[in-house]
Amino acid sequence: MKLLMVLDREFPPDIRVENEIEALSEAGFEVHIACFTKENKKKYEFSNNIHIHRKKISEIIFKTSVGCLKFPIYFNFWRSFIQGLFKKYNFKVIHIHDLPLAQIGYEFKSKYGVKFILDLHENWPAYLRMAAHTKSIFGKFLSNDSEWIRYESEMCNNADNIITVVDEARHRLVKAGVQGKKIAVVSNTLNLTHFSLPKIKQDPNIFTIVYAGGINKHRGLQNIIRGLQFIDKGAKKLQFIILGVGSYLNELKKISKNIGVYNMIDFIGWVPYVEMQKYILKSDLCVIPHEKNDHTDSTIPHKLFQYMFAGKPVISSNCNPITRILNECKCGYVYKFNDPNDFAVKVSEIYNNNELYIKMSKNGRACVENKYNWEKDKEYLLSIYKTI
Repeated sequence: MKLLMVLDREFPPDIRVENEIEALSEAGFEVHIACFTKENKKKYEFSNNIHIHRKKISEIIFKTSVGCLKFPIYFNFWRSFIQGLFKKYNFKVIHIHDLPLAQIGYEFKSKYGVKFILDLHENWPAYLRMAAHTKSIFGKFLSNDSEWIRYESEMCNNADNIITVVDEARHRLVKAGVQGKKIAVVSNTLNLTHFSLPKIKQDPNIFTIVYAGGINKHRGLQNIIRGLQFIDKGAKKLQFIILGVGSYLNELKKISKNIGVYNMIDFIGWVPYVEMQKYILKSDLCVIPHEKNDHTDSTIPHKLFQYMFAGKPVISSNCNPITRILNECKCGYVYKFNDPNDFAVKVSEIYNNNELYIKMSKNGRACVENKYNWEKDKEYLLSIYKTI
């Protein structure tokens, strides 16, 4: 059976999409993916048993995606692209990644009678509410919150199957009136067959905290930095390593200098994936400091499971899905997202209790090995396709 996945970004890389494609391909499906390219990648590529179809997109058309619900320019780009693929291949399924292109999935379902699967990586309306480009008057006009909420509801009802990444996202959609029986949870867990950990020695004289990800205000790093001054440091040197880039970087440096903790922080910048793994393994614990909101309460970061499998206790803000998993697995602590003092208390408890540290380390790895891994989640994905 031929299926078409649609992804409105460059591909590869995308860990979640790659895991799904691999699982479906191994199960005997002929998987095609349609994506755009701004980087002049090959128009067609056959790689790892995947047919990758790309269409060059101009920066002007790409920017119209912000107002796609009001103006058809961006949708027209995809209609033309996908129509050509449907004429060439006899697809039985169209699998749309993320909410924006759901309209395209529904249109081709209606036209060709194919199954329409909507794969919601995150709460898109909530994501847009905190995005910088929706803050201005013009931005609010182009990307209106109430329109996106209505669009999500309509598209979820039009889809044959819906995939979410956590139970909390499923519950949110059911509460909004979507039929629960057509929603499956396929989480952002770790594919252990592709994830190996290099052997790295830790410095016994330094207690290292690592953050890896984007650097924007909603990531909550400002609360971590403010909390550093309150940690009971003991005999070891305390080091906070930040891996990533973003618009809030200069503000974080300013905050750290103003409160006198700048010398405790290493702003490393962006590093390749393999290099990031080395920093994680050198660390003593890892942090996920995201601000708590409708978006972070209904999604889960892939890096949580990387940290757990690496045996690193996790200190996270109190976003609902992460809180649930850390409490279940007993592999870290949760602090109130906007409370630097609470963060410092939780770090200090692990910092000063080696027995607790070892226990959390073992618990996190075991939880990934036994439950929160892709080998389990891919079965939920395949169960959807077995009904088609």
